[in-house]
Amino acid sequence: MRRGEFLDPHLVTVYDAECPWGRDDDFFLSVANESPRARVLDLGCGTGRLTLALAAAGHTVTGVDPARASLDAARAKPAADRVTWIEGTSRVLPDRAFDVAVLTSHVAQEIRADDKWARTLADLRRALVPDGRLAFDSRDPAARRWERWNPRDSRRRLALPDGRVVDAWTEVTEVRDGLVSFVHHYVFPDADELLSSGTLRFRTEEELRASLAAAGFTVDRIHGGWGGEPVGTSADGEFVVLARAQD
Repeated sequence: MRRGEFLDPHLVTVYDAECPWGRDDDFFLSVANESPRARVLDLGCGTGRLTLALAAAGHTVTGVDPARASLDAARAKPAADRVTWIEGTSRVLPDRAFDVAVLTSHVAQEIRADDKWARTLADLRRALVPDGRLAFDSRDPAARRWERWNPRDSRRRLALPDGRVVDAWTEVTEVRDGLVSFVHHYVFPDADELLSSGTLRFRTEEELRASLAAAGFTVDRIHGGWGGEPVGTSADGEFVVLARAQD
């Protein structure tokens, strides 16, 4: 049965098991903490892993996501009342309401069409105060990480909170014009298999820089990994982008 990974409550639980706190969360939290008690936007907040940590660090946090099942899971977590949760996209953002905005877990790659990406950046520029900070991650296409998304290299076992173990793997179905399509397979102990398909946009560094400039952002720096490595020198295979809203 094919379902949306962030829309189905069963798969939202699997997502939480598969995506615990990591080095990327440490990085984004440290970026926000450079602005003490900031007003922080987590766009594409999902089930709230980083969102809740930002609030616990003393920031005033708003989490926005279009997937209701993910937001329901976030709202059910301890201390969720510290966060303002909003179901929607960048279109719902108020003007000049945030000091820092983050898009994590490769949310930027979920925005595939160039016009929608441009609209998202324009909305973020509108929502940030002048000189407000934007941070996001996007996989470096030169690293070709999707080549590891095959039934052998991607196979993993996920332990759920109720004790069940799910067997999972990923397979790529198409690579074309900067887009990589794939299917996640999740096999539950009762042999029920759920499928979650998706497509991600892999933008080059030049494309990211051009789109940010067009939206009114100045790029401070782009790292190639979570340790601050130059692009192309880290096994992480990332673009970790830090930019500022122009006055």
